Amino acid sequence: MPTGSTYAVVPPRADRDDFTISDLSAEFGVTARALRFYEDEGLIAPVRRSTQRIYSHRDRARIAWILRGKRVGFSLAEIREMIDLYDVGDGRRVQRQVAIDRCRERIALLTRQRVDIDAAITELTDFVAVLDRGRTQDQG
Repeated sequence: MPTGSTYAVVPPRADRDDFTISDLSAEFGVTARALRFYEDEGLIAPVRRSTQRIYSHRDRARIAWILRGKRVGFSLAEIREMIDLYDVGDGRRVQRQVAIDRCRERIALLTRQRVDIDAAITELTDFVAVLDRGRTQDQG
């Protein structure tokens, strides 16, 4: 799984038709195991040439969606729903709208969580101040 917010080093050449697991692991900063997991979950579907997995531009785009979705807290089921809408055949209109709606919902959730976290920090800070005053009075 990626640890940072940016993808790796070398973008694939645009003239390529397919990519190896090593190509995509390096590009996205994920392990081959993670890519195999996404395959097992049915999120990507590389073709096999003997024992080698060959990924298409479609798989590469889906991996980008998966990783971005995971970074912002979407479940794999939510990610699957959004990326599967690509195939609806409407020029991605439904996919875009569903993604926008899900992102707005996630923003609202994170905003509520931030308010709760800020309130908890304030409460803890106030409690530490009370405890500190009590310690000072006990020592005096």
